[in-house]
Amino acid sequence: RRVLFRSQINIIIRRFTYIIRAKSNNYTLHLHNLTDSDIIYPLNYYGGIVMKKALKVISLMLVAVLMVMSFAACGSKDDTATGSDTSKEAKTPAVKVIDINLTDEEYAFGVDKNQPELLEKVNSFIAEIKANGTFDAICNKYFAGGTPDVIKSAALDSTKDQLVVATNAAFEPFEYTNGDGYSGIDMEIAKALADYLGKELVIQNMDFDSVCLSVGQHKCDVAMAGLTVKAEREEYVTFSTPYYKASQRLVVKGSDTKFDGCTDVASVEAILNTLDSSVKIGVQNGTTGQLYCEGDAEMEFPGLKAVCVGYKSGSLAVQDMINGNINYVIIDAAPAACIAQSINEVN
Repeated sequence: RRVLFRSQINIIIRRFTYIIRAKSNNYTLHLHNLTDSDIIYPLNYYGGIVMKKALKVISLMLVAVLMVMSFAACGSKDDTATGSDTSKEAKTPAVKVIDINLTDEEYAFGVDKNQPELLEKVNSFIAEIKANGTFDAICNKYFAGGTPDVIKSAALDSTKDQLVVATNAAFEPFEYTNGDGYSGIDMEIAKALADYLGKELVIQNMDFDSVCLSVGQHKCDVAMAGLTVKAEREEYVTFSTPYYKASQRLVVKGSDTKFDGCTDVASVEAILNTLDSSVKIGVQNGTTGQLYCEGDAEMEFPGLKAVCVGYKSGSLAVQDMINGNINYVIIDAAPAACIAQSINEVN
């Protein structure tokens, strides 16, 4: 059918071309039996007949063109509609963070108890970067679409004047590995602090449980790892002036609607308190999330009946939840948001 239709169109176009060509030479064509060898007649002899035939040919051509355009338009409309329907399909995220704070905390730096002069300088430094906008500028790199710096660590050398910082680089956006260096709010503050003190920066990456201990053993000068101020940690460090307000949040699977109707911490905890030992909640070892689940008298956390499962990092806990090994995760709000965004982008 396509071949026949195309041949008819070609005949119409060829005949119309002949008419135009003849007209330009003050002649026209006899259209009763038009072929490639048509005889040319004077315009004044067949003019009236030819013009009627020419109009018919032009009309046929316009109809044919309109038919082709209609077919194409119908096809485009169908394609567009199909694409539109696809774009409207809502994709369920792999995980989601319940946007309600379960706790109110403050982060501070843990300074070697044997270095009171360093503590004084750290507190002066925190006051300065808060006042001059440096702290806000660093935070905006991680919360407002900026470009994080990559901080390089020098090799530990006792012969040099160095600031040795203990961290757990699995706590984005506060500290995480980035290529052969480190990025994060704490890491950029560490670099600024080292520059402020006129020292070379050394970053020691370790498990979170060891961060305060390493400072307490005088192996490091300062602990910078999103540390919540807590009395039991003061056995190993002296806390600086707090620099960041934090909280714990609940992470659930994207398909889980149990907490969707919650509007405040009381409504979230009302559901959490109904969970029994058949439910598992993942946390990062040594963090406030673990204390919240297991209970802590100092922080006035009564604890939950659900089983608390510890991980080296929040991201490992969330991934294990996706794999179906645990039911929920409770971690710090800022890392929870970063982890959820990262996982949802690839799932």
